[in-house]
Amino acid sequence: MTSLLFFLLLLAIASILWVEDSRISKIWLTSLFYGFLSLVTTSILWSIQSWSIPLLSQVSKPGGFLLPTFLNNWGLFGLSWDSLSLSMVLLTALLTPSCLIISMGRLKIMVKEFCLLLFFTHLILVLVFSVDDLILFYILFESTLIPLFIMIGVWGGREEKVKAAFYFFIFTLVGSVFMLLAVLKTYSLSGSTSLIMIFSIGIPSFWQWWIALGLVVGMAVKIPMFPAHIWLPQAHVEAPVAGSVLLAGIMLKLGGYGLIKFCWPIVPEGITFISPVFITLSIVAIIYGGLITCRQSDMKRLVAYSSVAHMGLVTAAIFSGDPIAQLGSIFIMLSHGIVSSALFISVTQLYDRTGTRLIRYYRGVVITMPLFSALFVVLNLANMALPLSANFLAELISIVGIMRELPLVAPLMAVGVVLSAAYSLFMVNRISFGVPSPYTLKIRDLGRKEVYPVTLLAVLTYQLGVCPNWVVSPLQSYSLL
Repeated sequence: MTSLLFFLLLLAIASILWVEDSRISKIWLTSLFYGFLSLVTTSILWSIQSWSIPLLSQVSKPGGFLLPTFLNNWGLFGLSWDSLSLSMVLLTALLTPSCLIISMGRLKIMVKEFCLLLFFTHLILVLVFSVDDLILFYILFESTLIPLFIMIGVWGGREEKVKAAFYFFIFTLVGSVFMLLAVLKTYSLSGSTSLIMIFSIGIPSFWQWWIALGLVVGMAVKIPMFPAHIWLPQAHVEAPVAGSVLLAGIMLKLGGYGLIKFCWPIVPEGITFISPVFITLSIVAIIYGGLITCRQSDMKRLVAYSSVAHMGLVTAAIFSGDPIAQLGSIFIMLSHGIVSSALFISVTQLYDRTGTRLIRYYRGVVITMPLFSALFVVLNLANMALPLSANFLAELISIVGIMRELPLVAPLMAVGVVLSAAYSLFMVNRISFGVPSPYTLKIRDLGRKEVYPVTLLAVLTYQLGVCPNWVVSPLQSYSLL
């Protein structure tokens, strides 16, 4: 069943290549068919995984984690899936059809190439989340830069898209140099790059903190952690909506995934040694990111900077070493991937009608766009962690876990929650309510095609908040619960 997903993605690429460039409608229909088919397949795999959790053997507890052994190992390339990997694959499969739907009618050039690039990105991401070999993870980890670089540079919507693409590529590539050095040193010490073999052989304590520092720096740029976050707003502003969805929904999660899947099991002593520094940086990211977000006048920049604050809570939970906090960090990555993607879609829908993302030009959108406003309010309430939303439960689990290990740090985490409410309510109030501005008097409400992806993501985030067990229970294999 797992090999079926890889086959579907390869078949999707081949099928799109087979369609003539001039038959735009058929390209979109073919892409949507395989996008939804991959989502259904991944959902079935998640259901099988959920039912089969007791069958997963657990080999040890490195650094507060139970390290699950592989599901469906193909051996040669070290491909494996566990609950963490499959949750990220499911998030990828969920957002791919959303990217296709929101791009239809909006994309004017090179449609076939765009769809091919999107499925190629999907395939790379599935492979990233499927490897248990450190060098393969590094190669695929860095390979994700290429499709995003092309997507921003070719289909970006503004004048500085090429500059933003190079800025994104070079900045993140520099961080990967440290990660590569750490990977090579790990191989020289253990004689293997297999996660299971490295964990079995062990890394000498003297080298652990050096290797941990190299791995963490490489992943911190992707998350991005403060102060390596400066590439993110520019990339989001210039990226097409599908690029923003992929960037916020999935790409930012690669760093957190790597910390949990590779760093803690391989160098637990090193991570423990350097964690005070990175917990401090996470606190700065939460508070500084929240304050900077409150000052934004561009809707897309506001959502982008809010990601810095949310991911700060993720890294604080991961570095705390508490299993409950780490479980919460995984849940935050999933919930943030859903909500932030939906917000970027909503912001783009508004921009398409007015030609501006500056908040000061908007007022009283609820009068002319009631359906949009309802969804926009619901999503912003979820973004500020309103009770019953997935963000609320995820942040609550993380903060409770952090309190067990770092009781003095937890109140600082709560500051981020307050700031999140401040900028979310500001944007909702300024855009949706009040007397309509001249710029919003004649704009039309959402069409049927525009409603589907946003509604799906909005419903899902509250469904996860009310009924989280279908996600949380499988992920408990990564905690001591």
